[in-house]
Amino acid sequence: MPLRSPLRSAAAAAAMVLGCGLAAPAQADPMLADFSYGRPIQHFGFNSQNQTLDMAYIDVMPAKPNGRTAVLLHGKNFCAVTWDATIKALTGAGYRVIAPDQVGFCKSSKPERYQYGLHTLAANTHDLLTRLKIDKPVIVGHSMGGMLAMRYALQYPADVSKLVLVNPLGLEDWRAKGVPNTTVDRLYASELRTTRESLKAYQQSTYYAGQWRADYDRWVDMLASMYAGQDGAIVAWSQALTSDMVFNQPVIHEIQRIAVPTVLMIGEKDNTAIGKTRADPVLRATLGDYPKLARAAAARIPGAKLITYPDYGHSPQVQDAKRFNADLVKALN
Repeated sequence: MPLRSPLRSAAAAAAMVLGCGLAAPAQADPMLADFSYGRPIQHFGFNSQNQTLDMAYIDVMPAKPNGRTAVLLHGKNFCAVTWDATIKALTGAGYRVIAPDQVGFCKSSKPERYQYGLHTLAANTHDLLTRLKIDKPVIVGHSMGGMLAMRYALQYPADVSKLVLVNPLGLEDWRAKGVPNTTVDRLYASELRTTRESLKAYQQSTYYAGQWRADYDRWVDMLASMYAGQDGAIVAWSQALTSDMVFNQPVIHEIQRIAVPTVLMIGEKDNTAIGKTRADPVLRATLGDYPKLARAAAARIPGAKLITYPDYGHSPQVQDAKRFNADLVKALN
């Protein structure tokens, strides 16, 4: 069940902080009830860590099936719907597409007490695909979803036909490099200060290499709306817990064991590094070097193929959907 207490009072405070300048509906909802995906939403109910949870997901069938399924895993500041252009491209190429919202995100449950782990999210996703009788899908992961996709491939190698990593997080171990750790309480306090303006500024500098188009505003409004309502602290808490997971569960040390055909699709102007604001300036300047990190990762994953976008940032699938999707379909075929 979604979190209702003890964060209610903090949620009210968050609503006051976040209300200024928000373009999304005033009565926002931590489950994104106010935001339409433009597609039917399915729900997978399951038990995990002694509680009943719900995973929302999109399931789109192609007009002319090719017999294959692609599973799209969203990033930390993204939802299943941010794959919308890719869903259209893949279904147009004959793929059935499954795009879940992970527990803790978007339209899925946000439990107050949950031991978040990439291995747990992978297990939840595997249980969903088992329920749907999906056999050996292509797993496509972006950002945090890329970390999750790598963990999924390591955890269920016999159940993956191909792996696609789009600017995945975790191509470096930030803690091992010297970035100081922090507590969930401090992460939560930081999340409560989130505003629409701070979300847009971060996305512009990191996701889109300093550029901005009007169509990007939809994704800012989507995220901002979850923080803005009286239960916005629910989202802030989940984001704090999952930030702790991402920082402390690097997959990079194991990628040489990935045993499925792998493609990396990398916007080279990305500079994402979780926690880098906590690092000293000298270290900070070395983090998130995606051209270097991507080539090193591709060299370690057996037989990996690297596709690069020199002018794009963290989200090439949004920045140039037509080019990205053409490359993706070609790589899968």
